[in-house]
Amino acid sequence: MANTTSFRLPDLGEGLPDATIVEWAVKVGDTIRLDDALVSMETAKAVVDVPSPVSGKVLKLAGEAGDIVETGAVLAEFEIDPSLPQRAEGQDTGHHHGPPKTAAGHGVGTQDPAPDDKVVASSEGGAIAEGDGAQPEAKSDAGGARADTGTVVGAMQSSDTVHSEQASSAGGVKAMPAVRALARKLKVDIARVRGTGADGVVTMADVKQAAADGSAAPGSTGSAPPPRAGEYRVSHDAPAQDAPRQAGTRTALSASGKPMRTQPPSVSASGQPEPLKGVRRNMARVMADAHAKVVPTTLSDDADIHAWAPGNDVTSRLIRAICVAARAVPALNAWFDGDKLTRTLHPHVDIGIAVDTDDGLFVPALRNADMLDARGVREGINRLRAQVEDRSIPGSELSGYTISLSNFGMFAGRYATPVVVPPCVAIVAAGRGRHQITPVIGGFESHKVIPLSLTFDHRAATGGEAARFLKAMLDDLALAQ
Repeated sequence: MANTTSFRLPDLGEGLPDATIVEWAVKVGDTIRLDDALVSMETAKAVVDVPSPVSGKVLKLAGEAGDIVETGAVLAEFEIDPSLPQRAEGQDTGHHHGPPKTAAGHGVGTQDPAPDDKVVASSEGGAIAEGDGAQPEAKSDAGGARADTGTVVGAMQSSDTVHSEQASSAGGVKAMPAVRALARKLKVDIARVRGTGADGVVTMADVKQAAADGSAAPGSTGSAPPPRAGEYRVSHDAPAQDAPRQAGTRTALSASGKPMRTQPPSVSASGQPEPLKGVRRNMARVMADAHAKVVPTTLSDDADIHAWAPGNDVTSRLIRAICVAARAVPALNAWFDGDKLTRTLHPHVDIGIAVDTDDGLFVPALRNADMLDARGVREGINRLRAQVEDRSIPGSELSGYTISLSNFGMFAGRYATPVVVPPCVAIVAAGRGRHQITPVIGGFESHKVIPLSLTFDHRAATGGEAARFLKAMLDDLALAQ
């Protein structure tokens, strides 16, 4: 009788209950070898390859691209081939469905020794130093209990697993899992994309270029890509008067040229519900959890920046003001444990910078912001944004911040009530700058101001502490330089 085995989706180190299938590297009936790429899975932080735990024939695969698989559910079934290499009994696979083993710990903020085509990150922060191998890390505190390290928007992690992400070859194409995910999102046939990376690896830039010029649309022969959802195109080869009758186009007029009548939303709806996936799925969980646990209070005021000299970077000045205020009022640069009713004041300032993307909200941490000058702050922000955009940012950089900043004013809006995500105590939100009439000695002047909103957890900080924190920010932002 054939020896068969089931492989369950492991805890991918995020502490999340599920992950989304991006792309299978095999199909039913294929023979796969031990540790070859089996499937690319998207979590709240990254797209990673899950390797095969055995060598043998693929009997069953759980779902198609886009399906959500729960952690611990059967991902694939195999018929083991004893003539091919197999993992020795008791050998660590790197996959964990329960608490991982412990090993020597590693500090936060170490340099990443990995080459550009491979990302290796620890769940506590920083990279795994050379020689560490792929061993799980030690617990965070002396008592053995693992510290709250957050997620994309601050949820708790429960695994110490170390992950390795590198370019894999599927369908004759070499590409990182995140690149494959981007190709699917942009509706680019990655098999048609010419790779410019080392050894012909398809890069993010290659996929974006193919999407821009339409040279790799699925089923195309070099023509423009098909319209995206909600986008309608009219063929320029057809007469203009026939445009409303083109298949797939929308028009406010009927075939007779009269305005068309529509039904109210209560009668019919054209949209279809879709499950949240990846970052958005995790964001929904974290926001609901934060809403249930935090006692939020918001203070608002305007920072007068009339004295600013030309060349001031708004975001850099906001970050500097937060650091100044954190030194003056440490109670806001803190973590709070609502279950144990304990507070941790931080001597350093790691600021979580809210980054809005089409996939959802990311909050990478700008480490040791209080030690950086304006140039260092700007370079750090640019690096984090670039890593978020191409989904190459390590999970360790999406957690552990001590206070947050949301600069939503770069789009629109004046004041806000941003969400405080535990264990943080406070978040600062900056609105859109404007000019207002300000009384001065002898008359009135037009001054530019930046609206600020400070939301804090009233269980951990008093209203007076929050007001003094905001006042310290206003005073620093009023300086010319």
